[in-house]
Amino acid sequence: MTAALAKLAAKRGRRVLVTEVGDEGDDYSPLARHWNRERLPRLPEPLEHNIHGAVLLARTGQELFLKSVLRSGTIARAALNSDALRRLLSAGPSFREMGVFFQLLTALREKTGDQPKHELILIDMPATGHTLSLTGLPELLLKLVPGGPIAAALKEGQAYLNDPKLASAWIVTLPETLPISECLELVDGLKKTKMPVGGVVVNRMPVDPFTKNEREALAPLVDQHAWLGRELFKKPIIAHRELARLRSHTALPIFVTPELSHDGLIPSLSGVLDTLTPLPLPTGGA
Repeated sequence: MTAALAKLAAKRGRRVLVTEVGDEGDDYSPLARHWNRERLPRLPEPLEHNIHGAVLLARTGQELFLKSVLRSGTIARAALNSDALRRLLSAGPSFREMGVFFQLLTALREKTGDQPKHELILIDMPATGHTLSLTGLPELLLKLVPGGPIAAALKEGQAYLNDPKLASAWIVTLPETLPISECLELVDGLKKTKMPVGGVVVNRMPVDPFTKNEREALAPLVDQHAWLGRELFKKPIIAHRELARLRSHTALPIFVTPELSHDGLIPSLSGVLDTLTPLPLPTGGA
């Protein structure tokens, strides 16, 4: 979905930076495969026309932060090579998120002349808990560190993330019971961290091959026997039930994309792009 949004924005003429939150040692990225790479680069590089890509890493962001404070990349790298400091940054609460946060802020600061280098920055976020740790980071750390360079960076980043004209979270879910429940929990969690939510994308909506009359005729037979494909027969019913539950619990815009065929390990993007064409994109720099 992140790749589809990046290509859609680039097609509309926007300069896009597509990113994902990663970990040191990761050697494979499904997102990067859409550009025939094993993983995204550490610092922004061109992926195709109008699209750059980078992986957001805690260590990269921590080095960028120390460089901005110490005014020396050499000293910053030397400091991070200290075993004691590395252990502290690995064990300390919120230090990982702070690194990712500052790398994102660095990308937001980049300019080409007097214009933002990247008109749109897309972040493929991790699971719910890690996402909320990142969006809630400024408010949490500002209570602990109200002044100094860390506080200044947090406030600057917070001004982007909490402004609905500049940033929004789009939640991608599946039309299944647990994903829809987690989606609704994430909507509430993002609101608590003051992160604007643009809407929800329900991905891989199954296409029902049966008419209503055919389904009514087959249902008694399916219930009586342990047929191969019984779960697939019920899948569209569950999907529509969960989509209705989502719509009844949120007033957010909801986009639905169909379940598409795969070309090897990479799902086809053409159908997704067609589905997402009406989707609004943020007008600011995030």
